[in-house]
Amino acid sequence: MNKFTCLLLFISLSICASIDDNLRAQEIERVTGLIVADGWLEVQANCTECHSTQLIIQNSGNKAVWESRIRWMQEAQGMHNLNIVLEEKILNYLVENYGQKEASRRAPLAENLLPINPYETVN
Repeated sequence: MNKFTCLLLFISLSICASIDDNLRAQEIERVTGLIVADGWLEVQANCTECHSTQLIIQNSGNKAVWESRIRWMQEAQGMHNLNIVLEEKILNYLVENYGQKEASRRAPLAENLLPINPYETVN
């Protein structure tokens, strides 16, 4: 085997190992759709009392955002209070697996691609 072939084989094996690690790290529970990681069972047990896991999966946020959502659910929706250890475990799971996204919306359209606004006044 020449050096070039050995190099290609090494790179290919490295890429495959990396892909395998990423797939294992993002194991999805088949029924709930939640990422299987430390804390997912606590999230399933506490959060699905009132809503589906899809509500969790489609959202994202940093720790303050997730905590504010929990507080809102407790104040406005009657969610039970969580003990400190349980709440911290749930928050850590949510931040680690459904953390703040760079952007959650598409970029705005260029002005020349926008339709004519029929309500815009012309001076």
